[in-house]
Amino acid sequence: MIRSLRRLFFSLIVHPFLQIAIGVNIRNRENLPSSGPAVIVANHNSHLDALMLMTLLPMRMLSHIHPVAAEDYFLKNRLLAWFAVKLIGVIPIKRKYTPGKSDPLMPVYDAIEDERILIVFPEGSRGEPEHMAAFKKGIAHLSQHFPDVPVVPVFMHGLGKTLPKGKFIPVPYICDVFIGKPLKGETDVNLFMEKLKSSFETLSQQHQFPEWE
Repeated sequence: MIRSLRRLFFSLIVHPFLQIAIGVNIRNRENLPSSGPAVIVANHNSHLDALMLMTLLPMRMLSHIHPVAAEDYFLKNRLLAWFAVKLIGVIPIKRKYTPGKSDPLMPVYDAIEDERILIVFPEGSRGEPEHMAAFKKGIAHLSQHFPDVPVVPVFMHGLGKTLPKGKFIPVPYICDVFIGKPLKGETDVNLFMEKLKSSFETLSQQHQFPEWE
């Protein structure tokens, strides 16, 4: 039942809205994963970011795609929790590790072992429109734990103006999506972060955008 409802939600609402009403230009689509396990890493400016990334992959893969998000935000009320976890497929995790408690990334590890495709925003939370904050190292530790799982960097521009933080009514503004080559095999955390940062710098320079207003 939930699986069918989720498919209807994406096919009748999410896809038409993002792909037609908003519009998207995609570069290097061939770099996207064709199956799991895999991790898609992207910059984060809008609540629409995860939905946009999910629409880039074939509908047949929908049940295997899961955004990773903060537990304290999406589980703060019952309705939001149902929408996020059941309809969107969010995997909620704790923001911080508490000594003596289990690793907060354990649900993510389980999903990768189950050959899922994860969407991760290493900035942590939505930042100012079209400005990337420093990446947290959780994604590097995840890659260190699963060095053979590809990590695909994706730079997005536009959704920060379509639906920025603090706004609730979206406005049409075409989103540009730049997909980088997968990273994998790097077990040194700092070196992985350097490579990831370099990938995003390269992707963000593939097109000249007007000054953000």
